[in-house]
Amino acid sequence: MIETIKTVLENTQNRTPMVHSITNNVTINDCANIILAAGGTAIMAQDEREVEEITSHAQALVINMGAVRAQEAMLRAAKIAKRNGRPVVLDPVAAGASTLRREMCSRLLSENLVSVIRGNASEVRALAAGAEQETGVEASALDSVTEDNLQESAAWLRSFSRRTGAVVMLTGAMDVITDGTRTAVVRGGSAYLRRITGAGCMLTSLTGVYCGANPDILLEAAVTASEVMKHCGETAEARVRKEMEGTASFRTRLIDAVSLLNADELTPNLCLQIL
Repeated sequence: MIETIKTVLENTQNRTPMVHSITNNVTINDCANIILAAGGTAIMAQDEREVEEITSHAQALVINMGAVRAQEAMLRAAKIAKRNGRPVVLDPVAAGASTLRREMCSRLLSENLVSVIRGNASEVRALAAGAEQETGVEASALDSVTEDNLQESAAWLRSFSRRTGAVVMLTGAMDVITDGTRTAVVRGGSAYLRRITGAGCMLTSLTGVYCGANPDILLEAAVTASEVMKHCGETAEARVRKEMEGTASFRTRLIDAVSLLNADELTPNLCLQIL
């Protein structure tokens, strides 16, 4: 998979994919900037009167449930992306917190409009169970993937992936990514990622960039996004600690690290396991 990750990064730089993101107002600027840093271009349209036209020009669509008021725009955009063979990345933010969010995610999945699901443990479990299991955007410790429950977690994630037909990315201290057959585990990263708003949203946007440039190898694109986020988080943390900076600087350093990354730097430092 190492060579494929290099290919994902090279394709992204060469193809400059446009990513259309329907995302929340809290993190929209950071999401746009990390798309640009990774080598893509960003457009963040939410008006249902234009999303079909906008999406028809994009190489990938990112749907973030933090923008749940834009449901009609999400559906219209997802249908156009599906019709055009473009990957759709779903971030089920707080999917277990309200009926509205769960039902919107369920509709997208039931209509086979989603290519990749990227969420934390509680969000993905809420989708898989179809029931209320969490109250906010943070993952519950009870849902977390650990070394002790890794095999069990991978098994139900593979089942969920096969059921939905989507690549599933369960992310946190340990990321587990599967297409229902192959499963990758990515370790590492920085605790600072949990101390800034929108790290998960940025990872979803990063996934959209790599999927847009590599629509035929979505699992590998998702694994690349996970590896890049964890590696760049470590790089950013090292820099802020050296400069005695804080979490606001970490967010900037994180985007800097993504913009300066190259495959030769990343691949020798992969923390990747194939189950």
